[in-house]
Amino acid sequence: MITNVIFTGGGTGGHLYPGLAIARALVRVRPDVRPFFVGAQRGIEREILPTTEFPHLLLDLHPLYRPQVWKNWRTVRGALRGWGALHALARERKPALVVGTGGYAAALTSAWAAAQGIPFVQHIGDAIPGITARWSARLARESYLGYPEAERFLPHNGCSYRDTGNPIEPPPDIAPTGAAARARWGIPAAATVLLVFGGSQGAHAINRAVAAWVERGLPKGVCLLWATGKAHYDAFKQLDRPDVRVLRYLAPIGEAYAAADLALVRGGMMGSSELCAWGVPMVIVPLPSAANDHQTANARVLEAAGAARYLAEGDLSVQTLDDLVGGLLTDQPARSAMAAAAHRRGRPRAAAEIAAHIARLLG
Repeated sequence: MITNVIFTGGGTGGHLYPGLAIARALVRVRPDVRPFFVGAQRGIEREILPTTEFPHLLLDLHPLYRPQVWKNWRTVRGALRGWGALHALARERKPALVVGTGGYAAALTSAWAAAQGIPFVQHIGDAIPGITARWSARLARESYLGYPEAERFLPHNGCSYRDTGNPIEPPPDIAPTGAAARARWGIPAAATVLLVFGGSQGAHAINRAVAAWVERGLPKGVCLLWATGKAHYDAFKQLDRPDVRVLRYLAPIGEAYAAADLALVRGGMMGSSELCAWGVPMVIVPLPSAANDHQTANARVLEAAGAARYLAEGDLSVQTLDDLVGGLLTDQPARSAMAAAAHRRGRPRAAAEIAAHIARLLG
């Protein structure tokens, strides 16, 4: 007998990839489950979902246009058409449960599920929940928290909150050694490695500051493993050399985590959760324009836990890189303490744990 479960969320990788990880973990524990994804035509899901094993439906959905309120007719039209498309999907699939992972596609689908009496659960990844997550928690039976600190921002009206962590691809049972991972990029085994990346699109502010630091001179014995992002690679590729490996992106990224002694990163939930699972200490430079400033909240939480140091983008400079990042790169005891704290925050089995909760609800 087939059990259909609708997964909904997207817009960004931080909303889509958790849904994919949960869906795959759920199929492993419940082979009868058939995940079906609902997303928006304007989000990252239009590129990613066609490359996955899951059937999907992309709706012409729009966010609320706050500065340009006259555009909200598109939001209303998309919601009405989307509501009808969900009715048609339900007649065909007869879903037993809806799983939301954030974004405006999840907002519409969670409201639709509640109106139809279909059980709804959601994953909330950041330390400060977004508008959709806070609103949807009023409709959800359970919410799975990437950061337990998020619960204080959420309503308590019957929704059960589970501290699960964020669903990531866990480190392998036998992880590559640091020396083996470094050899992939020709980095000496004895080097101290700083991993630099700014998410899937890169981070111009971080790239610019790191480039200036490289030109001024890195601390002795330090090598960089630096993913600029595809859009920024051409501007910095000339800096590639044996101790500064400049890349468009990192794949497989697990080998980069294994090679790293320290990471300089943005404060996105997935990257920081993966680094914690691998036990990599972090210097986090949050994206200032992130919704609800959630990246700063993530950075502050991990700093309080001892796993990271927070560095505001406005304070990012060659001097602060020298003082803070360079200081950590030459301070093995400090890095070891941060790595232990990162391991304590790591939840590598989050996807399996969430899948177990969902399987229990399915009966």
